[in-house]
Amino acid sequence: MSQLRLFCFPYAGGSALVYQKWNRYLRQDILLRPVELAGRGKRINEKMYENVYVAADDLFHIIKEEIAMGPYAFFGHSMGGMLAYEIAQKIRREGLPGPAHIFFSARRPPHISKEEDKKYHLMETDVFKREIINLGGTPVEFFEHPELIELYLPLLKNDFKLSETDLFEGTIHPLDCSITVLSGKGDDLTEADCEEWSMHTRQKCNIHYFEGGHFFIKDYMEGVTGIINNTLSAGHF
Repeated sequence: MSQLRLFCFPYAGGSALVYQKWNRYLRQDILLRPVELAGRGKRINEKMYENVYVAADDLFHIIKEEIAMGPYAFFGHSMGGMLAYEIAQKIRREGLPGPAHIFFSARRPPHISKEEDKKYHLMETDVFKREIINLGGTPVEFFEHPELIELYLPLLKNDFKLSETDLFEGTIHPLDCSITVLSGKGDDLTEADCEEWSMHTRQKCNIHYFEGGHFFIKDYMEGVTGIINNTLSAGHF
């Protein structure tokens, strides 16, 4: 059976493990390939990324050989969506075969930046902790262990610095593949923001909304993977 590779990029503070449970829901002809970022998981001893371009270049070289093996797609949640976009643009510039589809989850399109957005990486530590708890995604119990906080907080702040960096240079380079946008109804991402993603593709842009906030993918795992299964079925790219 030929398989389509699904490369998944994690959110700020996340590792490849955040997608591990998806295997039980994805179709057998979809090969789940979570991508590990430096500074966590199996790469915990590696230096954190200085900026988004360094991150995108590193991850591009990790998947470069595999993307030449056959059809593939990207999924990125929040910061992972930004990484998926930047890697896809790098692939375009390199003249390599692009993804069949990209799923952008809980992420504004790159040309939209709002002054009122919170800058988590600039917050004092105590304020940062409170905001992260409110955002969800990190168990409250985690913050009760000083040794874990000491290890994890610098990585999390650095990820937010990457995620909150405005990379848009004024020119939109539409992708050649169709895209899917996923958003939680309780997140800061507005419907207008989601619709603006259509400017970044020459193909279809489908949008799906879920109950919940920024981390709706944790509560609606089956629904999210169901959309992936349906989208990546033959002829639906």
